[in-house]
Amino acid sequence: MFLAIDAGNSNIVFGFYDETKNKWIYEFRVETSRNLSVLQLEKTIHLFFLENNIKIDLITQVGISSVVPEVNPILQQFCMEYLGHTCYLIDGNSYKKLKVSTARPNEIGSDLMCNVAAAYEKFKDTAIIVDFGTALTFTAIGQDGKVLGVNIVPGLKTAIKSLFSNTSKLPEVELKLPKSALGRDTIHSIQSGILYGYTGLVKGMLETMQQEIGKPCHVIATGGLSSILTTLKDTFESVDRNLTMEGIRLITQGNTTLEMGSKD
Repeated sequence: MFLAIDAGNSNIVFGFYDETKNKWIYEFRVETSRNLSVLQLEKTIHLFFLENNIKIDLITQVGISSVVPEVNPILQQFCMEYLGHTCYLIDGNSYKKLKVSTARPNEIGSDLMCNVAAAYEKFKDTAIIVDFGTALTFTAIGQDGKVLGVNIVPGLKTAIKSLFSNTSKLPEVELKLPKSALGRDTIHSIQSGILYGYTGLVKGMLETMQQEIGKPCHVIATGGLSSILTTLKDTFESVDRNLTMEGIRLITQGNTTLEMGSKD
């Protein structure tokens, strides 16, 4: 079983890939905290393993994508002490011998490059990945697997929290798409403004990017909030919540296979 760990600004996500079934079978999240300890992580994960009857010795390999450097030593220590594995931490050198590439490997987030690796493996063609996370990102890749560009805007939850924390009378609201774009009360007004507003943002951004690229692109969505905007259902060719996880798996196995081969 392959374990992918995606350390983001809001959550650290643990994804479990069953290699006998060729599919992702479990997902577990913990809130990202700079004060996270190995002991806390071990206790939390241990309970999840017990509840889902996951045997530690079934885990054969661990790959990590992290955009939060502060938690990397904790995750690496956790893997060694609890799982008994040295993990592979994806960095700017991880793409050199792969099919995908970027002109700035040390600047673009490893999570975005994992999305790129998985999307290119899926389409082998020009594509745009829309990732609904803490930030809403649009990553374009060319037919040759090279990153063409990235756009970043605040994510849905980030926008809601910003509105709530910077105004004295507006409440924090649930991320739920209302039936009408015409707000009838304060909560409805915020929901319609953010969610219908982001619908237009996503459609407009995709249209502008495809015009600049000069050809139609495959469009794939991912991220924990990718299913919130049901108004975008027909905009995406597919929605894959496990896209980043799959990229972690592909990049980790690509590099470890190469490293093993170089020792022969």
